Amino acid sequence: MVNQWVILSVYVFSFLIGLPANLLAMCTFFKKLGDKPSPNDVLLFNLTVSDLLFLIFLPFKMYEAAVGMKWYLPQTLCSISSYVFFTTIYTSSLLLMAIGVNRYLGLAFPFKYRQRRRPMYATAGSVLIWLISASHCSIVFITVHMQETNGTANGTAPKTVCYEDFTEKQKRILLSVRLEFFVVLYMVPLLVCVFCYINCIYILYTRPHITKEKKQRAIGMALCTLSIFLLCFLPYNTSHLVGYSSNKSPEWRYYTLLLSTLNTCLDPIVFYFSSSTFRDTTRMSFLKVMRFRQWKAKDTTAEMSHVTNCYPKNSGTS
Repeated sequence: MVNQWVILSVYVFSFLIGLPANLLAMCTFFKKLGDKPSPNDVLLFNLTVSDLLFLIFLPFKMYEAAVGMKWYLPQTLCSISSYVFFTTIYTSSLLLMAIGVNRYLGLAFPFKYRQRRRPMYATAGSVLIWLISASHCSIVFITVHMQETNGTANGTAPKTVCYEDFTEKQKRILLSVRLEFFVVLYMVPLLVCVFCYINCIYILYTRPHITKEKKQRAIGMALCTLSIFLLCFLPYNTSHLVGYSSNKSPEWRYYTLLLSTLNTCLDPIVFYFSSSTFRDTTRMSFLKVMRFRQWKAKDTTAEMSHVTNCYPKNSGTS
């Protein structure tokens, strides 16, 4: 059985942590795009947009969990929220692959890369990634449309669940498409990232003139990216493989979707390791918060001292 409160708590945690972190990243990369952006900045900006779009629609999934995994909102909203939910997951995996390829090309072919380094190439690649993930996830609308047609023909009542309880005809189409998702939109990006980051680390450690800090950042980014693929995306995509082989979605698929939401909390760590601008912005924001807390603490202490001075201590006489 699916525990709705576990699902709701993870959704709330992802929303509260991911939203401010990605808003900070959005402000950082939006300013950078207006001042000589690099291809990496363009890709990171698109990754931030994907995470924020996911987080904007996450409250609908939070509402679904809060009312017992039922859907009492319009079915059109179910289709849109599910479409955005799945599209942004695969957009993130493809963008992480593109970021890894960009870093590998910059290290393996530094001179050719500098000559052909153009932000418009990264923009075109980002548009292509959005189109690939959006077109693949259009299966959501196709499936829901088939569901409505069958329901109308049989005179059944509207469903109170969102994107569940499929007919055999729907499952034949949906489970086959999910298997393609596993191969094309997960395994290919994962293998490309493994190849790129292993070679990046090898290149960095075979060049003695590269600083230790840069090598550590490369290892940190590689570990973080692979952790996202293995922790956030692997369980969910494994449910596609299991569902295809058993001809039904496994019940634990709900919990794999929870891990996918944590992607919005881990992506800012990728931003930190891959962008010096975001690192500087994060440090400045942290310092401002600490200074504000110190100022509030001093102000509170001064108020307490003032109150104490207004009431002198008892001298011992009555």
